[in-house]
Amino acid sequence: MEASPFLAGWRLCPRCGEDLALEGRAASCSACGLRVHANPAPTASVLLLDDEGSVLLARRGADPGDGLWDLLGGFIEEGEDPLAALRREVAEETSLEIEVEEFVGGFPDRYGDEGVYTLNLYWTARIAGGELALDDDELQEVRWFSPDDLPPAGEFAFRNTLDALASWRGRVRSAGGKK
Repeated sequence: MEASPFLAGWRLCPRCGEDLALEGRAASCSACGLRVHANPAPTASVLLLDDEGSVLLARRGADPGDGLWDLLGGFIEEGEDPLAALRREVAEETSLEIEVEEFVGGFPDRYGDEGVYTLNLYWTARIAGGELALDDDELQEVRWFSPDDLPPAGEFAFRNTLDALASWRGRVRSAGGKK
């Protein structure tokens, strides 16, 4: 079993300070019984759609993927409802309020080449209020793209974004462009 990047560098138990035993994607302490599993970090992201069926893409302003395209969203905080996280992230990044529509899917990935593994949850949504104002620390720009005019795959920061867009495009095509 592959070693976990999440547990890389863990040597001592964070609870009692004794040596940890690393076993693939888990760490355990024989002194106090702590056992930690390297689970993926959950994210919530949105395919924000306009009335013409275009999707809003954001060019990232920081690594991983600085300068590459992505969808709006981010990490779900501990104990946070995924849809609350989605609304919070969109508001933080764009000052927009959204009305969530359909669940698109969950796609595994990694946050950068050496980063933690993630489980990325996607929904479609529409703008419900607010005025677009970008968080300059996170985003360089946003732009609307029709399903058939998306940037090339090599211009995206994450594989999970491509997976979500492919799932959405498949739904749009099977519904005759009405989603």
